[in-house]
Amino acid sequence: MIGGVLTSLGFFFSAFARSLLHLYLGLGLLAGSGWALVFAPAIGTLSRYFSRRRVLAVGLALTGNGASSLVLAPALQLLLDTLGWRGALLVLGAITLHLTPCGALLRPLALTGDPPAPPRSPLAALGLGLFKRRAFSIFALGTALIGGGYFVPYVHLAPHALDRGLGGYGAALVVAVAAVGDASARMVCGWLADQGWVPLPRLLAVFGGLTGLGLLAVGLVPAVGSEDSWGGPLLAAAGAYGLSAGSYAPLVFGVLPGLVGIGGVVQATGLVMMLMSLGGLLGPPLSGFLRDETGDFGASFLVCGSFILSGSFIYMGLPRAIPSCRPASPPATPPPERGELLPVPQAALSARGLDSFGDTTC
Repeated sequence: MIGGVLTSLGFFFSAFARSLLHLYLGLGLLAGSGWALVFAPAIGTLSRYFSRRRVLAVGLALTGNGASSLVLAPALQLLLDTLGWRGALLVLGAITLHLTPCGALLRPLALTGDPPAPPRSPLAALGLGLFKRRAFSIFALGTALIGGGYFVPYVHLAPHALDRGLGGYGAALVVAVAAVGDASARMVCGWLADQGWVPLPRLLAVFGGLTGLGLLAVGLVPAVGSEDSWGGPLLAAAGAYGLSAGSYAPLVFGVLPGLVGIGGVVQATGLVMMLMSLGGLLGPPLSGFLRDETGDFGASFLVCGSFILSGSFIYMGLPRAIPSCRPASPPATPPPERGELLPVPQAALSARGLDSFGDTTC
């Protein structure tokens, strides 16, 4: 609720900006802080509401990102044409203020895995003690590396399409194809992950690797012949990237309850967002620097794709991310609501039996 107020105030104050510094403070500091206070509690609370269909619920919630990319782009252009940029910011401030009543609808739940008392020290309140867990530290390092390349297409995919010879409408179509693939894959992957057929860490490493390969494909697409061309290869590469990136998004939050327990999922979500943001601070500026040095975005997408592949490789150190050589026994750890380390899905065990379950250990 506080985040909705701060975000709205950030847009409102920015509408009266007289310098670039005012925009930095309004949109960057005030609105950015508000978004941070909105996203982490919302996703963390949502994870606490669900157990059997947790990843699907997160995927459905994150689908709004892809849908907003399709809806807001023409809507914002209409606002700019009719009201100017100051009026557009005022309207956005009024829209984001609706986050406050949305926050009021998020009812806190008391679960069995919650700590008996709230943390007293600042470090414990921030959840920094989670880094003492090996699995979460591996996950955090891989996520930070992936953040270095994950956000680059959001900023430079359209300019890259223009550099490859597409016209304005062709570049917009490339972005739209990636957005549609991203939004649809979040729901499908959420459903797939909740079936328990494949362990979540394994899915996370696989779709993270596919996201990196998709970004490499976008960077390797050759230039088209004319602006009238629709750029079929680039459309295909952007669609593949959108599908893989959309599949990765719900998994990165859905795996957290199994790593830290349901009692620490809100803190873990905030830490994950911080790490991805730190990576996001590196990726787009590095991409722009490489564009200035080389003359196109090819090298930018290749380097940032390498970041994502590196992070996905680190994910392979997570429990049950790699199949082993003999049948695994049921883990002697509590379920995600109380403990950690991703127990074997009970539905899969009951349906197939322990001996026939696909996951094994050496």
